[in-house]
Amino acid sequence: MTADSRADNNPPGSRTAPAAASPRPNLTHREILWIVFGVLVPVLMASLDQTIVATTLPTIGRDLGEVHYLPWVVAIYLLTMTAATPLYGRLSDIKGRQFTLVISIVIFMAGGIASALAPSMTWLIAARAIQGIGNGGLVSQAMTVLGDVASPKERARYYTYFSITYTTAGGIGPALGGIFAEYIHWRASFWIAAPLGLLSLILALTLLRKLPRNERPRKLDFLGAILIVLASSTTMFVLNAGGKAFPWTSMQILGSAAISLVFWYLFARRILTADEPLIPLGILRDPIVRLATTTNAVGWASIIALNIYLPLYLQSVLGMSPASAGLHLMVLMVTVNSSALVGAQIAARVVHYKTYPMATMLVCIAALIYMAWRLDRVGTWELEILLAIIGIGFGPIAPISTVATQNAVRLSEMGTALSMMSFSRSLVASMLIAAVGAVIVNALGSSGDVRADASALMANREAAIFAFRIMFVITIACLGLALFAFWRMEEKPLLNSNEGRG
Repeated sequence: MTADSRADNNPPGSRTAPAAASPRPNLTHREILWIVFGVLVPVLMASLDQTIVATTLPTIGRDLGEVHYLPWVVAIYLLTMTAATPLYGRLSDIKGRQFTLVISIVIFMAGGIASALAPSMTWLIAARAIQGIGNGGLVSQAMTVLGDVASPKERARYYTYFSITYTTAGGIGPALGGIFAEYIHWRASFWIAAPLGLLSLILALTLLRKLPRNERPRKLDFLGAILIVLASSTTMFVLNAGGKAFPWTSMQILGSAAISLVFWYLFARRILTADEPLIPLGILRDPIVRLATTTNAVGWASIIALNIYLPLYLQSVLGMSPASAGLHLMVLMVTVNSSALVGAQIAARVVHYKTYPMATMLVCIAALIYMAWRLDRVGTWELEILLAIIGIGFGPIAPISTVATQNAVRLSEMGTALSMMSFSRSLVASMLIAAVGAVIVNALGSSGDVRADASALMANREAAIFAFRIMFVITIACLGLALFAFWRMEEKPLLNSNEGRG
């Protein structure tokens, strides 16, 4: 059952029958560009904030004390951001993209200002939780807006701007945070949310006025929203605290895992029984959405895990300096994003848009297999070539799986579908990062967050080689699963227009 033929999820006799979408204006290319520009600043703000804080953490610890709570400045942010993402998607399908984006920006600004004013570590962690809630709607709503203003065939040309903005902001974040911490003050890393947030508000309130209206007067499933927040929050707590704050076999972790399973069970029951669930059954039943979401979530989780642990591998196994390891990692991220742009452009010009990404993904997996085999003796140029091949190979999968989802669902459900994809990506990435971290810790016979320091791994190089070989095997298996899901996904022709898809 495809989204175009799917009936609305309102049962017979429901009080909230879906209303017709407002007339969709014929937007010119120039008008679309202005709307896209209106959501690029929130994208920049979201990407920058995810990386700018990392280099300020040591300074924050020295200033506020309670260093043992420092990891939660990042962890609580990721936890609340992940938990809030599905809520924004459904809210935007009910109240509209502009309204939802403005709410997200205001919450993000409030959290940023509160973080900048933090007198203690406890205050800062609470403020970062608020800021994470705000960030949960920034990027997902921006991508939903792109789906509203451009047909699946046209999105490739505009996807370029999103990719460049997100990648550039994420890349300069650590350097900017370091400059603030060393030459100004660590609080500047949070104060920056105020001017960027204000600019985002102005752009959202002015440039998005011509945005097509696709919302429906449905009810927001508050019980389902509470259940998914509780379920995802407890899951994220287990993944972030397990093996760090508490041993994996401790009562705190095992108890939280059990509670998380209960909440997930109750959320699943709510989806099946509610008249208007938070995630409509029609979206979950669409095989294109399921397979595209699986491809995107598992594939991106693999790249994120590599992004986190490759610097540690380069330092502990190949003996590189931190700066050299960072430069090598740039090769991977630059090629991922540049090849994503190429893949999106190709998809807009061919009928069989799955062929190219499947071929490049096979090359990506082959490069990882070779890298796992040559793990402890790979040369510098050999390494750069392999990282480039991995990035080029994976890149096209991400935008095309996103466009496939946008192409399969109604415009009035696109916010929910894309937020579900973002939520799944964050959750799967956290699970994979935790799993790889547990493998490395177990191989070393130690405990703690091994990402923070390579010295323990360098002291036991053989154990490190064994651990990272397992990491590559896990990554290869995950990318293989992503490729299988993408292969199984129906190659539904990309539509040339959004007309009739409300």
